[in-house]
Amino acid sequence: MSPDSLAPGSVRSAAALNEQIRALWLRAGGSLSAQEREEYELLVVKWAAAIRGEIIEAA
Repeated sequence: MSPDSLAPGSVRSAAALNEQIRALWLRAGGSLSAQEREEYELLVVKWAAAIRGEIIEAA
């Protein structure tokens, strides 16, 4: 994953972030290295924020 795709303030949909999370797990073969774990944690935080944003917009 390029550093630009994890830049703070980057806006992506929850679906796009979910796809990145799935792709990371597939590449890792189900076992994450320390670096992959950091990437995963960042993606999950961004995904959760995107979900909250989508729920707020829907309301």
